[in-house]
Amino acid sequence: MSITADPKSIRALALDLDGTTLAPGGVLTPRTVSAIKACRQRGLEIIIATGRAIDAVEPYRASLGAAGPMIYFNGAVVAEMPGGKILRTTLLDIKAAVYCMELARETGVYYQVYFPPEPRAAGIHPDGIPSAKSGAPRITLMAEKDGPEREMYHKHTGILAELGDLKEALSRPGLRGCVKSMFLAEPEVQAMLRPKLDERFGKSVYIARTLRTFLEIMDAKVSKGEGLRFSMERRSLKPEEVIAFGDEENDLPMFEAAGFSAAPSNAKDSVKAAADVVIGSNAEDGVAAFLEEFFG
Repeated sequence: MSITADPKSIRALALDLDGTTLAPGGVLTPRTVSAIKACRQRGLEIIIATGRAIDAVEPYRASLGAAGPMIYFNGAVVAEMPGGKILRTTLLDIKAAVYCMELARETGVYYQVYFPPEPRAAGIHPDGIPSAKSGAPRITLMAEKDGPEREMYHKHTGILAELGDLKEALSRPGLRGCVKSMFLAEPEVQAMLRPKLDERFGKSVYIARTLRTFLEIMDAKVSKGEGLRFSMERRSLKPEEVIAFGDEENDLPMFEAAGFSAAPSNAKDSVKAAADVVIGSNAEDGVAAFLEEFFG
């Protein structure tokens, strides 16, 4: 295991969660917590970069003591933590979410949408940034039907989708867009949906399979890479001062934004090929083992 970076030059770690920093089952192991906290004691900044929502990440962030701009929803939201003040949002066009909703109704596939806070209620400016007095605006999740997918997502993230009429919700006056939408389905069902989505949208939206059963649709400008660049700018970090860790294809833009990259051995082949170093798997505390060795 080797990487060309000088440990003394590294000022930050950008960490994907699922499949990378978290052990199977979404577990943050004591060894990983200890290794990351040791990095913080050395003065390193910890940047969480995940597809998860803010609420679903908070227990992990709090355990690590990480603070500052964090990357959520694959980069669709960057929020200052702790506190949850939204610094940046990149929203999916409502028409795209409506098409996906209609496709879900037609095929019977489970579909859910994350809605941004209502501007008037949250004190948010038109660019999506809350006012200083607004506190932490709430991003809400909605689905149209109950089912095992809804409960599975709840178990995985701690977030239970509210039930309601998505067509009505998507036609809400003043709605500027959606944070992201997603189908929850087996890979073979996703394989049926993907050509329809590609034909409809081309490259006008960002489609990413983030976990085995998660197919997410976001604005084309969304990526962990853009989120990381924004976070690095806010923290006055240069690319050569950051190591990014990830296992899925949605982590590749983050690899490009950081000066150095590491992928666990359980990562997709394309991700391992793009990484500067391949570390141990997430089941073996690969991130912790790398940090312990790299920083001594």
